[in-house]
This record gives sequence, C-alpha cells and structure tokens, in this order.
Amino acid sequence: MSATGPPAVNSSNWLDPPHNRVGFIRVSELARTQRISRGTGPVAELPRAERSLESFEFEFEGGNVSLPTMLEETYTDGLLVLHDGVLIFEQYAGAMTADDTHLLMSVSKSITSTLCGIYAQRGLLRPDDLVVDHLRELRETAWQGCTIQHLLDMRTGIRWNYDVDEIDILDVSDYRTTDRTDLPSDTAAWIRSIGSAQRHGGAFRYVSLASDVLGWVLERVAGEKFSVLASREIWSVIGAERDAEIMIDAAGFSIVEGGLCAALRDVGRFGQLCLQNGKIEGREVIPAEWLGRLRVVDRGLVDAFAGTPEFDPVVPDAFYHDNWWIHDATTGVYSGLGVFGQTLLIHHPTRTVIVKLSSQPAPEDGRMWALQRAGLMALCESLG
Repeated sequence: MSATGPPAVNSSNWLDPPHNRVGFIRVSELARTQRISRGTGPVAELPRAERSLESFEFEFEGGNVSLPTMLEETYTDGLLVLHDGVLIFEQYAGAMTADDTHLLMSVSKSITSTLCGIYAQRGLLRPDDLVVDHLRELRETAWQGCTIQHLLDMRTGIRWNYDVDEIDILDVSDYRTTDRTDLPSDTAAWIRSIGSAQRHGGAFRYVSLASDVLGWVLERVAGEKFSVLASREIWSVIGAERDAEIMIDAAGFSIVEGGLCAALRDVGRFGQLCLQNGKIEGREVIPAEWLGRLRVVDRGLVDAFAGTPEFDPVVPDAFYHDNWWIHDATTGVYSGLGVFGQTLLIHHPTRTVIVKLSSQPAPEDGRMWALQRAGLMALCESLG
C-alpha cells in the first residue's frame, strides 16, 4: 500500500479483493473482450410488480437470517427475482448499476451449453460425437476418446489439479496480466499439450478447460466466432437491453468457461427463457428437448457425482449435467454457478428465476455459498 492508499484497479489486480468490486463490472476496460451484440430489435420489457423483501427471513445455522443481511454478507452486486415472468425484486449494490455488465464466471458455461443444444437439433453435432472428429488438430492428444457429452458433464480424463489449474487458467487465458513464464502461451496451446490422468467418462471432475474445448467445437461446427454465435442465437433473440461481452485470450481464443459479461436483467431474461422451456412467444429458441434433459434423473451421473468434493449428502440425488448443477431433476431445480458468488437459479416448482451477481473476496467460501443457497432456495419456496 502506498502512502496515498491502495492501488487503483488495473489489469493485474482486478480479480482480487477489494478491486473485484469494481473490476467485475469493468472487464472490457481491463481485459480483452469481444462484443456480443443485442441486435437491433426491441427490448423485451419485464412486467413489474415489485415488493419489499426487507422483512424476509430464512433459517440458517439454527437461527434466522434476513435477506438484506445475506445480501450484504455475500457481497452482492445485483439481485433480480422473476416470478411467473414478472419482476418482483431488483437491487444493486457496491459499484454496480442497471446499466453495467458483470462478469458471470462459470455461469458462462451454462449459457454456452444451450448453444450446443441448438446446434445438436440442427444436426451440426451430436452429444456422443468424439471431440477429435470436429477438432482434428486434437487427434493423438489427451482428448482422443473424449465425447462432447463428456465435456458437458465434466467427465473428461485429462490431467487436472483443481486447486492449481483452476487458478492457472486465469493466467493462461489472460483474465489478468502476469509475468509468469511457466505456463502455456495461450488457451489452445494448453488444450493441445495437456496430459491424460484417467479414462474419459469416469467420475465427475470439475475442469474448466473442458468448456473451452466445447466452445472451440461450437465455433468449428458453426464456422464463426462465439461472439457472433451467441448474439445470433440468443442475445439478439431474448430482447436484451445491453450488448454482452466475451473475454478472449491473447491469441483470440473465446474464453467461454468463465468470460461472459452481461447485465443483470438480461441474465434474468435468459433464465426466463429456460424456465419457459426454451420458448419466447411460441418460438422455440432453445430446443425444449435439450432443456428437458435437465429434468431427468440420470443414475449414471448421480453415481459419477457421488463421493466427489462437491457432493452434498443433504441432496444425494444432485448431479452435474450439460454444464448445469442439478439440485432436483424430478421437480426441475437447477443452477448455473460461478466463483465469487455468481448464481442463475431456475426453480420450476415455483416458476421462479433468481440472478445473483457478486464480488466475494474469495473464489470459493463454503459458508458464504451455504448462506447464499439457503436464502435463495427459501425465497423461491416462499413464492410457491
């Protein structure tokens, strides 16, 4: 710290607290991004019937916690609640306003997977296709034998140390500037050179690099950059208010595993599209059959998830599928989640969508996640 105070947010420190409170809404100024155009169509207005949630409380750790307390303690930048397609709550904090886009981290993976469903329906790919059939440059690498479905379900066999590599990917993919010389030169180079640890299709292991391979496949089959695909297939269709952005590395590789940035209400519009089984005013945008996969209990995936660090015995039938965290497939409760507190919750039983964008001090804080999850689930249940 200098005599005049802490350094200002910059391209090397913006992921670190307290700078991330500003950095997460200024990504295009601090890293390389490409625009995901909202198109020229009208904004899809969200009907409003806002209510106060100041007095809402939920049970946590043997006591009652108020919603305002949970939002403050989990470093919330924006919270949006849609019930039956009606906006009932919207709040901004920290440095964020309604006009800002916010880094979604791994919620990006869930949005990316819907593009896979769109192109599967059009016959451009199949989930059981081998990755190397679309990316021939990966033949005779660790990705040999890996299917697109393995990427979607995080069941790849590549060598990956979660505690180390999920941090290294921030430097390889140019989230921040660094002078490290011990890493691959760019994301594609890492994909090509990474080694194998086990067979593909085994236990669940969270590997962000797998989602970047998925994005590479999508660009290859569709013949255009991710920013163009996401704009044409999703962002220009949902009536977004703002352009979104996707981070790219120094070589121009699209960082779909965690580099999407979007406005709070626009993420809510995407979530509402999922809640409506992929349809907007009768038009199918995301195949209903693809989203329906999230509502089928897959015992193979449940077994692959059991015993992993992410497994929670309180929800023994939870699993990970198509880049979504499935809390209850039978009733239709699933989330897109990202480090530092990002959440997109789809709750079919109560017809609710909740978006929570945050800038927590640590990428993962177990108590904060538990507090946040308890509050959001309780809020949904109160609306049922």
